[in-house]
Amino acid sequence: MARVLYELAGTDPARRFSPYCWRSRMALAHKDLEADYQPWRFTEAESLAFSGQAKVPVLRDGERVVFDSGAIAEYLERIYPDRPALFPGTPEASRFIVAWADTVLNAHLVRLIVSDIPQWLGEGEQAYFRSSREARFGKRLEEVTEGRETRLPAFRAALEPLRATLREQPFLGGEAPAYGDYAVFGGFQWARVVSPLVLLEADDPVAGWRERMLDLFGGLARATPSCGT
Repeated sequence: MARVLYELAGTDPARRFSPYCWRSRMALAHKDLEADYQPWRFTEAESLAFSGQAKVPVLRDGERVVFDSGAIAEYLERIYPDRPALFPGTPEASRFIVAWADTVLNAHLVRLIVSDIPQWLGEGEQAYFRSSREARFGKRLEEVTEGRETRLPAFRAALEPLRATLREQPFLGGEAPAYGDYAVFGGFQWARVVSPLVLLEADDPVAGWRERMLDLFGGLARATPSCGT
């Protein structure tokens, strides 16, 4: 059975925008593993019934099924040890970067870009996305992102740990990318695909790193439809 990664998409199946699915896609590319990248939408929970849950990413590798981006990365590292390592040292060494991406980076990003997402969804997905996210925030999506340009300086200041690291080395993993890079990049790629908001100044070391990430694996991420940010 072929290797399949189920990823979040909108009406355009080529526009893949989940930050967590991007972690898994980049991890597969890092391991030089071929896969069929299957688009999945918010209202298609039944198509993931085989995995026992209803969220992507889900990886089907032969008879094995793995869900959750972190679990997928650790699975790839364990099952394909002869391929390039995702974790310099051990998976535990990347947990701080992954947690920072989840709780700081993506928490900032969602409040900057969430109102840009519905335009890329079909009618049914729009209704689901709006109702679920507006219940989470307690307000309309447009209110969540209102005045977002005035919050960009705070967002950019929160990136200082990245900036300080990337002034000294090309990737968070050192001279070459590692899973920590993919965990952080997933958030930036999410924003790039759905929103025209310019997050980074051109001379920011983080912007230079993002360009290097976009160029990896023959421009894999750069080739995805985006808003050009």
